[in-house]
Amino acid sequence: MSDTETGHVDPTKERFALFKDLPRDEPVHMLNLVSLKAEATYPDGRKATGREAYAAYGRESGPVFRGLGGRIVWSGRPDLMLIGPEAERWDIAFIAEYPSGQAFIDMIRDPAYREAVKHRQAAVADSRLVRMKPGNPGAGFGEEG
Repeated sequence: MSDTETGHVDPTKERFALFKDLPRDEPVHMLNLVSLKAEATYPDGRKATGREAYAAYGRESGPVFRGLGGRIVWSGRPDLMLIGPEAERWDIAFIAEYPSGQAFIDMIRDPAYREAVKHRQAAVADSRLVRMKPGNPGAGFGEEG
């Protein structure tokens, strides 16, 4: 995706309402796939690469994330889209764990997080964020754990 096309960066009000309707009192894993812009696009015109802006987002939002009990349970570097649209390119992939759905909601409502998210918005060309219920890592393909 080119930097001039519009990607998925923030949840819509409708999708966030669906998130809030799911159980809030059980652990949540969030699959994150992120494609970065070559150059970040800040409204105030400041200069940074997409990677630099995303790193600033991580530095500034990290204390809020960890303070609510969040942690990264898996991360990796995407190498090749083996199955899926060839045009989709992901620079960053990770799974974030939250102690509850409510902790995720609390994070995105936190004033410090809301300030940090400007870096994510400047950095990201496209992304996917998938809420998942943690399962049994020993379960086989297609089996619930």
